[in-house]
Amino acid sequence: MSHVLAAVAWPYANGPRHIGHVSGFGVPSDVFARYMRMAGHDVLMVSGTDEHGTPIQVQADAEGVTARELADRYNRVIVEDLHGLGLSYDLFTRTTTRNHYAVVQQLFEGMYRNGYIVPKVTMGAISPSTGRTLPDRYIEGTCPICGYDSARGDQCDNCGNQLDPIDLIDPKSKINGETPQFVETEHFFLDLPALADVLRRWLDTREGWRPNVLRFSKNLLDDLQPRAITRDLDWGVPIPLDGWRDRTDKRIYVWFDAVIGYLSASIEWARRTGDPEAWRKWWSTDGAGKDALGYYFMGKDNIVFHSVIWPALLSGYSGEGAKDGTPGDLGRLNLPTEVVSSEFLTMEGRKFSSSRRVVIYVRDFLERYDADALRYFIAVAGPENNDTDFTWAEFLRRNNDELVAGWGNLVNRSISMAAKNFGAIPPVDPAGLTEADEALLAVARAGFDTVGDLIARHRQKQAIGEAMKVVAEANRYLSDQAPWKLKGEDDKPRMGTILHVALQVVSDANTLLTPFLPHSAQKVHELLGGTGVHAPMPSLVEVEDLDGGPAYPVLTGDYTVGARWESVPLTAGRPLAAPKPVFRKLDPSIVDEELARLGG
Repeated sequence: MSHVLAAVAWPYANGPRHIGHVSGFGVPSDVFARYMRMAGHDVLMVSGTDEHGTPIQVQADAEGVTARELADRYNRVIVEDLHGLGLSYDLFTRTTTRNHYAVVQQLFEGMYRNGYIVPKVTMGAISPSTGRTLPDRYIEGTCPICGYDSARGDQCDNCGNQLDPIDLIDPKSKINGETPQFVETEHFFLDLPALADVLRRWLDTREGWRPNVLRFSKNLLDDLQPRAITRDLDWGVPIPLDGWRDRTDKRIYVWFDAVIGYLSASIEWARRTGDPEAWRKWWSTDGAGKDALGYYFMGKDNIVFHSVIWPALLSGYSGEGAKDGTPGDLGRLNLPTEVVSSEFLTMEGRKFSSSRRVVIYVRDFLERYDADALRYFIAVAGPENNDTDFTWAEFLRRNNDELVAGWGNLVNRSISMAAKNFGAIPPVDPAGLTEADEALLAVARAGFDTVGDLIARHRQKQAIGEAMKVVAEANRYLSDQAPWKLKGEDDKPRMGTILHVALQVVSDANTLLTPFLPHSAQKVHELLGGTGVHAPMPSLVEVEDLDGGPAYPVLTGDYTVGARWESVPLTAGRPLAAPKPVFRKLDPSIVDEELARLGG
């Protein structure tokens, strides 16, 4: 058994999340975490809403509310949506807790003592009309390196280089189109050049990463520059240094505090369990967590923060860069085992855009369709290795032809025949199994190694494809064996054997599909006469802030219960009821209806 950290990218709390977001950070991480738990590992899956930064403040001003009120609203929306998808977080929290503030400040102080955070006077961008700092990502212009005309102030998505807004050619504010003013301001910078060698040595040891992620990350090391980690802003974590902590015009930059959320959420989870030191099993390099594994899930636009920035922060705090140093009270902290980045999902050939109504939000989707239908589409056709297009026609086809006509049909007809003819799981004929029976059972048993290995290596498309091959083989077996033709009393033992074999494979296939389709997996488990929890679900719980702040909702759950990753022999005689459909067949008219909802 290993301690496995599933660290999931923090959705930004400035609006509801759409299906493109959860295809990158949400569903893939949950599939992985569910499988690893079923395989016997001790998994800690953490995340929360990212709630600081100028974009929150700008939107709050536009809506006439405070930044906290805006964050509260969308934190709740996002928590409810992720709960509806069945994402099995041990803790989904937020970055506005007092626990998070304390952990962020602790890392800042430790890195500052070790010399990896340094003060520097620089040129900052402000809005001429408001006097407020413009965040780097809210400034666009032409990249001075490659000439891309939509580079952001912090990074060019075309060539991948880090940038400063002042370096852009013809910079403009994305908020109102005005040209920003650049004025002198004092800030603290992360000394990335002093951490470049330790980052390079670490990346050179990484194996099994998706090639584009590793290649992109290593290329970033060639020209690392110090990076500002504070901003002229009044919404965020205060700077924990004398002369700075009481200032209302300076805050820690949102990108610095958000990645620390993985650690602060782990610490909050431990505190809530009554064992405040339990987090160390996943984080302490020198202690209980020295063999722990950490997997970070996000979209490709977040690679740099997880493969360079976050490891740099952890290394600097641990005192492992060119300036050496000593770890703070948290000790030496584990670097990521793997950064698992997904590509982008588009919609009907266009980028998701809320302003142009080219979007479907998670909650709107879940109001009209089943959560497992979306989970299935993301697993089988999502942006795992390439940008992928979501179309309503393809969603309809996958749902009706694969979920309903493939998996749902196998469940329904095998259980229906057994319930009608035996009322229970039938026994195997004492005469034994045929070669065809044995062959199908062997295919199902082999699926546990094959599918499990693929999920563990983040090859989820292949994994669910292999699971659905088991389903296809079982459907073919039933068609070939045609138990419905065995109507005589002398034929009943053979009919029972066929149906017993089919039901055993339904049970095995259901386990193989459980990480992908937990809602329907619980239904199939019960249709087979099973009791208790097969696929544990998260709970949405209102909690008090541990340190006296406002209350807030979290996702959490008991995931020690449920199915194991193994074939469990069915017991003959277990009662069966006539089944109900597991999946809904969708009317083709939904394609035109949904397309009509999209912007033109």
